[in-house]
Amino acid sequence: MTDQPHKSGYVAIIGKPNAGKSTLMNRILGTKISITTHKPQTTRHQVVGIFTDDNTQIIFLDTPGVISPKYELQRAMMNTVERARADADVILFLFDPTDRFPTDEVIELLKTINKPIFLVVNKMDQADRKRTEGKVRDLEEKLRFKEIHYVSALQGEGVDKLLQAVRTYLVPGPPYYPKEDLSEHPVRFFVSELIREQLFLLFEEEIPYSCTIEVVNYEADVDIDRISADIIVNRKSQKGILIGKKGAAIKELGIKSREAIEDFIGKKVFLDLHVKVREKWREKENWVRNFGY
Repeated sequence: MTDQPHKSGYVAIIGKPNAGKSTLMNRILGTKISITTHKPQTTRHQVVGIFTDDNTQIIFLDTPGVISPKYELQRAMMNTVERARADADVILFLFDPTDRFPTDEVIELLKTINKPIFLVVNKMDQADRKRTEGKVRDLEEKLRFKEIHYVSALQGEGVDKLLQAVRTYLVPGPPYYPKEDLSEHPVRFFVSELIREQLFLLFEEEIPYSCTIEVVNYEADVDIDRISADIIVNRKSQKGILIGKKGAAIKELGIKSREAIEDFIGKKVFLDLHVKVREKWREKENWVRNFGY
């Protein structure tokens, strides 16, 4: 329909860690711009994804999972949720019905937001419908939702219908970004995120949560991009774990990261990784800010 006015707006995706926020945004955009792993709190930054079709542009804000922050890095992560609260025209509360733990922190946050809230019930490819509907009734007693949608971000079920519904709540206006843009982040940002994703996939326990990635140098050439990056760890003992016996661990991390980056940028990559110790960087405000949080 060509007679529809062009609409644009901001939509924040808010929920607990591991509810599937990044998976939903990647599904909507049809490409992977938010890293996703099976571990909670993979997302640290507010990742901006831009959905554009002929008469709509929606800027999605994929936020870190809502938690009670324990140290400076987590406080910085929660500030991005606050920014989403300020910028968004519509809030998508992504709810995982298979999660056995309460959603109280998210509910308390959403009670303070005076914006249209959609309840988006995710993981319907795994959830029991009847039990899920009971949980939804409990949520409706605590919050007022403009709409309720049942989706599977992984399978794509219900996502188109959700997009159409979001569009009705946006105001007419021109696109904010060029039509071909998928995000406002530079390539360096995605490179550091893809390396961080591999840390989550390859290492256990505390390691991925203790690391951040700093892209030190990025030289783009015609047929190959040369990238040098530092992996910053929180404690000296973590450096040895990351390097591994005879450098085996960092070698595997390098191979997997390079493959992911090549896949993302569509060309060959030379990747040079180094591990650096910054004692307790997560607790120090200036370090957290230096590393872009």
